[in-house]
Amino acid sequence: MSSASSCQPTKLNPIQVSLLHLFERGMSEEETLQLKRLMVKSYLEIMRQEAGRIDDERGYTAEDYEQMLNEPS
Repeated sequence: MSSASSCQPTKLNPIQVSLLHLFERGMSEEETLQLKRLMVKSYLEIMRQEAGRIDDERGYTAEDYEQMLNEPS
């Protein structure tokens, strides 16, 4: 029993293709680390913006988060 998605190849988007071309030239470990840090920093900023948007949309306060953290699972 297999899902259709596991049998279908994934099409690369233009950013992924550009990254593959970048890696074609080869990169030092330091360059690779710098690129990873840049990508993590970028995604972190996107996540912070999204969390801020949700906070604003739902009106969450620090007290709300404190209550959520202390609720039993």
